[in-house]
Amino acid sequence: MTDKTPGYFESVDSGFEPTRWSASQWSSAQVVGPALCGLMAHQLELEHATDGFVPVRLTVDMFSAARFAHTTTPTVRIRDGKRIRVADISVLQNGQPVARATAVLLRPSEQPPGALWTRAEQPVPPQRDDSTMSHRPPLFGSDANPDTWSLAPTDNENDSRKRTWQQPIRALAEAELTPFVRAAIVGEATSLVTNWGDKGIGFINTDLTLALARLPEGLDIGVEADNHLSEDGIAVGTATLFDRRGSFGSAMVTAVSNAGRQISTAQLDIAVRGRTPTDTAHP
Repeated sequence: MTDKTPGYFESVDSGFEPTRWSASQWSSAQVVGPALCGLMAHQLELEHATDGFVPVRLTVDMFSAARFAHTTTPTVRIRDGKRIRVADISVLQNGQPVARATAVLLRPSEQPPGALWTRAEQPVPPQRDDSTMSHRPPLFGSDANPDTWSLAPTDNENDSRKRTWQQPIRALAEAELTPFVRAAIVGEATSLVTNWGDKGIGFINTDLTLALARLPEGLDIGVEADNHLSEDGIAVGTATLFDRRGSFGSAMVTAVSNAGRQISTAQLDIAVRGRTPTDTAHP
């Protein structure tokens, strides 16, 4: 693999190996959450999104630190009905589970009649369209700077609502991203935008629940925080996912305090620069 095709994992005989792109900000010895979400989404879609079924929900549990080790991902189909399909996947390292996920897949049909309420104030993508660029670095914004998207997280070091606009790298270096896998990788940023305050990030998420009314369009996806609730070191965050067509899904994370290893906003700046392939630097 070269920097021209970065990916979180590489396929090897009977499994996968994490690459350097998978290193977490919490510890360089751990695999970052988006990598695990992307890998599980890829395998679930590959093996179960068939016969006209589309993935509409992904629920991920990350209950143990994934390491830089040989990884396998067995899946099993739990339910296979005419309109609803459910499948499970486990992430195994050294024979032990470090994460798992469940996907719900539905067969699309016609819309029912009638008008429904929806969120009035929709997230707004950046005016500048970099969708033709490969691996463009993420952008960040907040309500404190509502008309500005920045390459530097430190430009949004405040306690207002956060948002990000991202074009992720591949889950597997050799496999093009599908819209579902793209949504799973970027959707994990729900933890970032909901747990990011004026002194950085002190909560680490243990899960992700992604719900999609439709699959995203284009290469870029935005995540805008809807709410953050926390007490006694436990947090819940919710966010809206959007593309240039509009909002297409929601995400929720629960998180536990990791204040002893608080990630400062300056550290986020360094992490963003380290994850941006050097051959496609943003002008």
